[in-house]
Amino acid sequence: MRNAIIFHGTGAHPGVAWYPWLAARLAERVYDVEVPHYPGINADPVAGLLPRILESHRFDEQTVLVGHSGGAALLLALLEHVRVSQAILVAGYCTRPNDSEEPVLQDSYDWDTIRANGGELYFINSRNDPYGCDDRQGRAMFDNLGGTQIVRDDGHFGDYNQVYDEFPLVDRLIP
Repeated sequence: MRNAIIFHGTGAHPGVAWYPWLAARLAERVYDVEVPHYPGINADPVAGLLPRILESHRFDEQTVLVGHSGGAALLLALLEHVRVSQAILVAGYCTRPNDSEEPVLQDSYDWDTIRANGGELYFINSRNDPYGCDDRQGRAMFDNLGGTQIVRDDGHFGDYNQVYDEFPLVDRLIP
């Protein structure tokens, strides 16, 4: 059975934004869907968080990973260790996007391994992201990994002050 794991962003949880909507859409298509709660995303150093994530989930070449913001940045570290069919990074980033500490980021990435393990890669970023997780960040990941970069003018794709209950674009990208 195909499985999908949706990783929330910094300070978020599985019940916000478009995560429940996308999980329901994928479940209708017979995906085994997880939307785990990791309060430590971008609060705990990724080196400590990553082993817990690797032990807690099943990853294989039929797995689809979706990450939003800090959850998308987490996918970069995760893809150094697991091979999946598809990874969609929404409002993702690979360098500090603003003045905040970013413990979800690694000092460096093995881009060749991520490229080999990531399957079909998508980077969805917005030119007007208020946190700096913008199209330039998406371009940096695209330049290192290839894949497909999608640029919008749609803020952070969901946040405490941006209602974003559905995300049809992401739904359409997943077979």
